Amino acid sequence: MEFNIKINGNKKLERVFGMVKADKELQALWKCSNITAIDRSGLTDHGPVHIAIVANGALKLFRLLKNAGVKSSVEKDYGLSSDDAEVIIFLGAVMHDLGMSIHRTNHQEYSIPLAIPILNRLLEGVYSGENKYTIRSEVLHAIMTHHSGYKPLTIEAGCVRVGDALDMAQGRARIPFNAGKVDIHSVSALSIDNVIIEKGKDRPVLIRVKMSNSAGIFQIDELLRNKLSNSGIESYVEVVAEVEEEKSIVKKHSLKL
Repeated sequence: MEFNIKINGNKKLERVFGMVKADKELQALWKCSNITAIDRSGLTDHGPVHIAIVANGALKLFRLLKNAGVKSSVEKDYGLSSDDAEVIIFLGAVMHDLGMSIHRTNHQEYSIPLAIPILNRLLEGVYSGENKYTIRSEVLHAIMTHHSGYKPLTIEAGCVRVGDALDMAQGRARIPFNAGKVDIHSVSALSIDNVIIEKGKDRPVLIRVKMSNSAGIFQIDELLRNKLSNSGIESYVEVVAEVEEEKSIVKKHSLKL
């Protein structure tokens, strides 16, 4: 898998990241997830590119919160470190969609049994004793609660959930759109040019969404709102969306039932 994340001197994250990139089972499951999503369901990308975007976005969210003095849940509840929180966030992002390899419906639940043996393998040698099982449980919580309908109970899970929602830029919808899937999901996704996560003024995190068409509001108001709401980090985040120059995406659309 060709992607990079900012390690920021986190030795545990560096070791886990190296093992993730070399793990053949993960690579196979990402491929299967994308076939289920794109080829069989006409959905947006759920493969390695999506995984990389979510991992980087979730880590950036957490680091902005940490810089603002927000402590991770494993620091508060278990006396672990922010480095351990980053490992949890990274692995939650990496494995949140594994269940898509089985089916889209309830995929977050299918991800859990697939993730457990992989987590056992990846965490061996990095963590031992009780800490290994604590990290595993926290990752599984992040996987389960990334989907709407499940409320994250940790800062780490909240970052994974919101990071997942922030993969909304137009490239993700290009394949289904070009294959003929013209609906509010694909058109609104194609309206998103860029998503920028940066330090905010009034709140620790500012998410700036650059749009080329007002249809992108659907992504913000219907999809991002649902993920951000009840994420546990919503009070720390501000979202600003703006259209710099309105461009047409669909010239003509007909409907036959």
